[in-house]
Amino acid sequence: MGDNKKYLPIIAGIIYSTIFGFSFMFTKKSLDLVEPFHLLGFRFMMAATVLTILQLIGIIKINFKGKRIHILLLLGLFQPVSYFIFETLGIKMTSSSEAGMMIALIPVFVTILAYIFLKERPTPKQFLFVILSVAGVIFINIMKGSMDVRGSIAGIFVLLGAVISAGFFNILSRKSSLQFKPVEITFVMMWIGTIVFNGISVIQHINNGDLLDYFNPLLNIDILSAVLYLGVLSSVIAFFLVNFMLSKLEASKSAVFANLTTIVSILAGVIILNEDFYWFHFLGGFMILLGVWGTNYFGVKNKRDKKVGQ
Repeated sequence: MGDNKKYLPIIAGIIYSTIFGFSFMFTKKSLDLVEPFHLLGFRFMMAATVLTILQLIGIIKINFKGKRIHILLLLGLFQPVSYFIFETLGIKMTSSSEAGMMIALIPVFVTILAYIFLKERPTPKQFLFVILSVAGVIFINIMKGSMDVRGSIAGIFVLLGAVISAGFFNILSRKSSLQFKPVEITFVMMWIGTIVFNGISVIQHINNGDLLDYFNPLLNIDILSAVLYLGVLSSVIAFFLVNFMLSKLEASKSAVFANLTTIVSILAGVIILNEDFYWFHFLGGFMILLGVWGTNYFGVKNKRDKKVGQ
């Protein structure tokens, strides 16, 4: 039985990374049928509703008494607000597979921002892998510019906005985690997303004079299935799987699953959505993934070596 238990975190990692990988495809398909802020509003409303029900029936415990909740409000500006604005618009402008490759850069930008704001110096090996990942993105864009391929270079830069937003979120969440449990942070994030994105979408519908049709898109089975997938699977169930995995595996092992998310997103885009995937996507994607792995691996190894030295 004990042998089986040690595989549970690995199974959790495979499931959550697969869920995240397919989320780009569901977002891409839905954006052909519904406006970006409308989709985001539905997604976060679904997630916030599920989390609130779980709190009311006692499955999750949330307590903000005596805690500085304004820290979470600042954190919420980066994730979900700016992150999902950039990610959703970026997916609309590019392909599902390209979005997956770009989002894989998040650990690299966390390393860069930690150096700038937290004075956490990357090791020389980490620095080389950071350059390798960034070079992969530049390579894909140069090659796209020289060929008539589907997808916008501007969309890549919009996705870069999502990556930078996630980097800032990671920096802020380190401080927040000293006061708040992960489920409390997620609870506030989901409600911030619900209020902000539905607020923007309601204003758009008022301007268009069709506010009474606000919930009509949910009658479309493709949109409803995407909202259920993104709101329940991606935002709630995957969250619990991530936390379970992180509680059992060291960071160097858990970071590998972020690369699996990218591979799933590429396969979903190419096989299911019939997106173009050229040799330079493969080579650039390999550079990005190798760079992400090296940035994580040597970062964790450096921390471990420092502890041994002390």
